[in-house]
Amino acid sequence: PWETLPGVQLHCTENNQKHRTDDIAVNRLIVRRGQPFQLTFHAEQAFRPKQDFFQLVVQTGPNASEAKGTKSTFGLQAGCGFGKPWSMELSGSTDKTFTMTVYSPANASIGLYKLSMLTGSTTSTETSIGTLIVLFNPWCEDDWVYLPKEEERQEYVMNEQGLIYSGNCKFIESMSWDFGQFEDDIIDICLKLLDVNPKCLINAKEDCSARCSPVYVGRVVSAMINKDDADDGVIMGRWDGLYRDGVNPGFWSSSVDILRKWFKNACRPVKYGQCWVFAAVMCTVMRCLGIPCRVVTNFESAHDTNENLLVDVYMNDNGLFRNKEDGKDSIWNFHVWVEAWMKRPDISDGGIYDGWQVLDPTPQEMSEGVFCCGPAPVKAILEGETKTNVKYDVPFVYAEVNADIVRWMFRPDGSKIKYSTDRTSVGQFISTKAVGSDKRLDITNQYKYPEGHRAMRNMFISDDIEDVPAFQAVLMMIQEVVQPVSGSDIKLRLSVRNNRSTPQALSLQINAQAMRYTGIPTEHVYKEQNELQLQPYGGRTVTSTQHTIYVKFERWTQTQFCTCY
Repeated sequence: PWETLPGVQLHCTENNQKHRTDDIAVNRLIVRRGQPFQLTFHAEQAFRPKQDFFQLVVQTGPNASEAKGTKSTFGLQAGCGFGKPWSMELSGSTDKTFTMTVYSPANASIGLYKLSMLTGSTTSTETSIGTLIVLFNPWCEDDWVYLPKEEERQEYVMNEQGLIYSGNCKFIESMSWDFGQFEDDIIDICLKLLDVNPKCLINAKEDCSARCSPVYVGRVVSAMINKDDADDGVIMGRWDGLYRDGVNPGFWSSSVDILRKWFKNACRPVKYGQCWVFAAVMCTVMRCLGIPCRVVTNFESAHDTNENLLVDVYMNDNGLFRNKEDGKDSIWNFHVWVEAWMKRPDISDGGIYDGWQVLDPTPQEMSEGVFCCGPAPVKAILEGETKTNVKYDVPFVYAEVNADIVRWMFRPDGSKIKYSTDRTSVGQFISTKAVGSDKRLDITNQYKYPEGHRAMRNMFISDDIEDVPAFQAVLMMIQEVVQPVSGSDIKLRLSVRNNRSTPQALSLQINAQAMRYTGIPTEHVYKEQNELQLQPYGGRTVTSTQHTIYVKFERWTQTQFCTCY
């Protein structure tokens, strides 16, 4: 009888090519949800669609169920197609073969599925016919991750090579990165990452059901890239310069190496990473799973721990930075996160928050009890939606690009005074790689309005933010004699001017201090003291030939830069 099917053709090569997954593999079935694929069945006699019993069964995860959307049993039925439950239709037949076109819903859970068939008349027999992997589909209009422009899909889903920006706002550098999302075994590693996340280990049935949502998957991946929770996170972060038992974060250039090392070492964390490494690896995972993703760098990035939109900076009376005493607020030379493209019907029916969403896998602050961040809608950040229930972590990301820097000076007696408030420096040159080229794309205007036009709607402002009086008795300005070059000495010139009508006697100290890109001060590398006499409304320049500061950099983009007072 026809029910004793001797073989099934999964048409892996043909299906994968149509689903744009043939770069992943051609010897296993990998499809994108919401898009049909074909299966051919071989029988000993002709299949009669109106008389013969035949159904397919797909299921993912343990204890799969129809109610949770992780299992579907379906046969030939009317109304099959996009936006419907799993279904199929007969698309061709001969005396001993018939081909079914299978339709997956555009909101199917992503992951590894078991595929089987039910045959027979009175008692059906279930026969396994293989497995398939279902991914998100940015080509399908019904999928939450649908991206309309083909050139953007090629860049943010299909491109395996990219650029990451670092340095500081005056000296932006780019580094090449191999995302490698279609390399052999990366898809299996990404699915393993989902399977070992704590939510799955606690309740795999619920976790697999929730994988229909890119919002949920994005948060899981954000948490799993770092190893700062009780999980099997991929990368352990380190910022103190001690990397002897691992790899210096600046030496990585490929996500593939990191993911493979994590997988081969039984999901033990890879040592070590910093923000650009965390972001690059997350970009690889997201693109592999089918979610459009890009790496974004924010220069002069604020880390506001108490969400008051203020970053307090402390110095002693010699102008040297002090370690923070009442919090961990800091300003990073640069900070790197990712943006993922998706709809947000979970927070708005009108689609006003659809589009790019910030996700940050670098472990900075906890979100709902774990070290993850986002997805925070970029549109909500632009509008300052910090007091609403827009999920997730909008206030923290808003502060990263908008916080005010309040500088405090500690006196020898232990008291402190506020001497300046800077409302413009944070959040500059927010950058990502341009579509289809190696040019830098500045997307700052997507995060913030021009200075002086800050979004005020629903924005929290501290009461303790009064300005320091504008008048200053002595003005000082530091100028670069020559443009600094990474790996070379720097030369600076200090100009001072007396704004009063009386002479001023100054005891001038010049200090240089090393600082990590995360805003943590380290070594005091230079000190010089001079006595100056300034005439009324007069100025002096500490010339470069007499007073040049020389500081040798270890690696500009990796560890230190110099600030002088």
